[in-house]
Amino acid sequence: MKLLLLVLISLNVFASNILTSYRVNGIVDIEKQMDLELSKDEYWNQYLANKDTTFGYIESYSNVLTCDKSESALQLYSLDQNKSFKFKKTYSAFTGKQKGDKVKEGDLKTPIGIYEIVKKLSAKETKLDPFYGPLAFVTSYPNVYDAYRGKNGSGIWIHGLPVEEARDEFTRGCIAINNSNIECLDKNIDISKTLLIINDSAVKTTVSKEALVSILSQLFSWRYSWLYDDIKGYLSFYAPEFIRNDGMNIKDFTSYKTRIFKKVEKKIIIFNNINVLPYPSSSDIYQITFKEFYKSDTFEFNGDKTLIVKLNKKKHIQILTEK
Repeated sequence: MKLLLLVLISLNVFASNILTSYRVNGIVDIEKQMDLELSKDEYWNQYLANKDTTFGYIESYSNVLTCDKSESALQLYSLDQNKSFKFKKTYSAFTGKQKGDKVKEGDLKTPIGIYEIVKKLSAKETKLDPFYGPLAFVTSYPNVYDAYRGKNGSGIWIHGLPVEEARDEFTRGCIAINNSNIECLDKNIDISKTLLIINDSAVKTTVSKEALVSILSQLFSWRYSWLYDDIKGYLSFYAPEFIRNDGMNIKDFTSYKTRIFKKVEKKIIIFNNINVLPYPSSSDIYQITFKEFYKSDTFEFNGDKTLIVKLNKKKHIQILTEK
């Protein structure tokens, strides 16, 4: 009861301050105060208190597929009516002939990482090779982090099995499940709202809310610096080893952004459909994706954004790459 009273008093004080600011300075000053509040741990602690963070913080997906290569298993989790990810089914799976993370074309390894399903191929609708069974789901390998690390190759699918021929109990890097299972999977997922997480061992399902709070508050602190032309604060979020997805290194990126910030343009920057997930086989790397709307006097963007960040010992995020 005492804690609730303190929260209510705090909210009342905040509301009073906002009203006073609006009365004296108008809406622009309130917007700046609101933007600052979004960069504070207190907001995100309260917001995440009752959120399911089984795999991380997820706004965009209703299904998560996890692949544990060590157990040859593909598992499906789906959101229930309480907005929590619940285990639905395990499918026995074949994965790459060679162990470890995929690095290059032809290494016969299944990649470790976080991927979207970008397309469905069906034997009924396309010229899908019968070797892949009735269906195949095309993944987004190589992703932004793969590209940053110089990994290559393509054609990583979840697919079925040959109907009329024998096959080895491994793949060239894909994930293969039997045909009745892939047809069952097709009926239970919307590929545009399905995320695939692949690991050499069990995919982490105990993600720290403390880490998520820190990352989300800093994401909006980065946005605050961007929005209000604080170039020093903005660049403090970038790692010395940063390389943008198009190959721009930190030195060139710093020069480029410094020129942009000197324009001091009025900007609108909105983030939604935010997802923050720990990267498999790593203790400090996180993938952040969101829809970004950006508008200034000279430029407008509305689309997908990806940040790969490292969370250091001081819980400060450093952006390694972005797209």
